[in-house]
Amino acid sequence: MASSHSWQSIQRNVRRRLVDGVWQPGELIPTEEQLAVEFNCARATINRALRGLAEAGLLDRRRKAGTRVAVEPTRYAKLEINIIRLDVERRGEVYRHALIERRRAIPTELIRTRMNLKGDANLLYIRGLHLADENPFIYEERWVNLAVSPSLLKADLNKISANEWLVRNTPFTNGDISFSATNINSKESVLFDTQEGSAAFVIDRTTWQDQQCVTSVRMIHRPGFRMRTEFS
Repeated sequence: MASSHSWQSIQRNVRRRLVDGVWQPGELIPTEEQLAVEFNCARATINRALRGLAEAGLLDRRRKAGTRVAVEPTRYAKLEINIIRLDVERRGEVYRHALIERRRAIPTELIRTRMNLKGDANLLYIRGLHLADENPFIYEERWVNLAVSPSLLKADLNKISANEWLVRNTPFTNGDISFSATNINSKESVLFDTQEGSAAFVIDRTTWQDQQCVTSVRMIHRPGFRMRTEFS
């Protein structure tokens, strides 16, 4: 059965309904068969989407009893996308953004998969360095979907970073984020003025506007950086 909906897009759609209260806690949601008809896809695709939400504690799935909205869903920390300039200024340091590269490009297969793009999608590829008191703070490599944010082509990224421009001009509905560590390569060691192989903190983030990916970015923080967040 041909369908324009992937299990990821269906999962985002269902999650949005849960967040918006379309289905209330304890309520029985439509069956897999009914959702398969709604999204014009195979039942297996629905099953995979719902399985992930159940594993996250948002749905309660029981064989022969259907799927219900969890009465007491797992609590999770909500992470907001910060404007890096403001983060630096809150530290009492002077911020500057240095644009290294900006060009329209065909994404790699990895990026195409991560952003759920088909064909030769034309994206804007950006590399930039965020500085604090003229010291390297964050190095980022970013892909932006011009189908969602065409106006970014007109922005002067020497004056405003893509991070700040997107936060201020392109709303997003959801996203995914991962944290990891890496060893700085030779190119990055020059940018950070440190030894090749030094350990650094990495954030990989992809944001979405409903079913369209807005941007996918990889941010490498200067060696020694520590991240602190709060949850309730």
